[in-house]
Amino acid sequence: MQRWVGIVVLSALSFLAHANEPLPGDIVRDLNGLQSQLAEQPSDEADSDVLMRIISHARSQAARLASGNRADQWASALYHQLAASGLVRQGDHIAAAAELASAQQRLSVPNSQVLRWLRDEATLRRAGNQRTEAIALYEQWLTQSQGNPHYDESAWRLVRLLAQEERWDDAVEWLSPLLQKGGFTDSQQALTTAVLRNAGQNEQAVGWLVDGLNEHSEPDAWRQAAGLAQQAGQADVAAGVWEMAWQLGKFTALEDRLTLIRLHLAGGTPARAGEHLEAAIQEGELTPDEETLRLLAGAWQQARHIEKALGAWKALAENTQKAQDFRQYGQLAYRWGKDDQAKEAFIKAVNLGDAQAEQWLSNF
Repeated sequence: MQRWVGIVVLSALSFLAHANEPLPGDIVRDLNGLQSQLAEQPSDEADSDVLMRIISHARSQAARLASGNRADQWASALYHQLAASGLVRQGDHIAAAAELASAQQRLSVPNSQVLRWLRDEATLRRAGNQRTEAIALYEQWLTQSQGNPHYDESAWRLVRLLAQEERWDDAVEWLSPLLQKGGFTDSQQALTTAVLRNAGQNEQAVGWLVDGLNEHSEPDAWRQAAGLAQQAGQADVAAGVWEMAWQLGKFTALEDRLTLIRLHLAGGTPARAGEHLEAAIQEGELTPDEETLRLLAGAWQQARHIEKALGAWKALAENTQKAQDFRQYGQLAYRWGKDDQAKEAFIKAVNLGDAQAEQWLSNF
């Protein structure tokens, strides 16, 4: 931040000294001399005494010329800019910002230069942790600078500042035009998600995240999109996002597969959950224990796949040897018109001491 601002302030000075109101030769030589002295100071190891002399002289000249004619005021503004550059080298961003604010007030300064200094002042206020002031300056600059090549960069800075101040609705207002342009960095994506979520626009956040996913997206981006979809009550979208990530090889761990299964069950696609469970069992990722078989039976029952559901319930009951599992298997078979299977299940439940199963057997 410090080096960038210093370069901006210094690089414009030599050109500006000859570009606006004609200045006396001694003023031009003095300005260029001070600029040269600043340029000779290493960014990381500047001589504090030299910097203080440059800043003090620039401030003195700026004050002396402030009430003069248009050329004097232009020179005063340039001295303020030069003092700001020296203060940036010292790490005093707030004092540097004050110098640029004074420079903008000189009557002979053209609007184009005022806007450049306005943006630099906003950057300095931001670096000095004066968020409220920086926000106001960025808003002022952006309002007057449509089409400027630095517009998007400054708009993102403003959105981040507003987010830091938890002014979520204001952040969304400045963010919305940026969302239509695409090409975001990882930090911009994270910021966008945070702003939309905290502004209560979860559905928009989900849509934006999902639209931005592709085969090159990192696993965390897929996780974030699925998680946000869940929070927004869009379980089906969450399942779809996780499924796509799984198919692309973004997720490979068993826990990821179990999450996918749970998402399909919650999202209204239980048959897909059943398919994943069967595949995991066949591939040896899951053992056909009680927990797995119960999950499989529930998935196929929810999907109303009669043969697979009854097969899974039978396997579960035989695994657990619990009377209530045989009874539930029998009830499901009876409901779906599979009388032979139902009767067999109820008999086993009765043999295991289930009194309720005896009542069901009376139907045969």
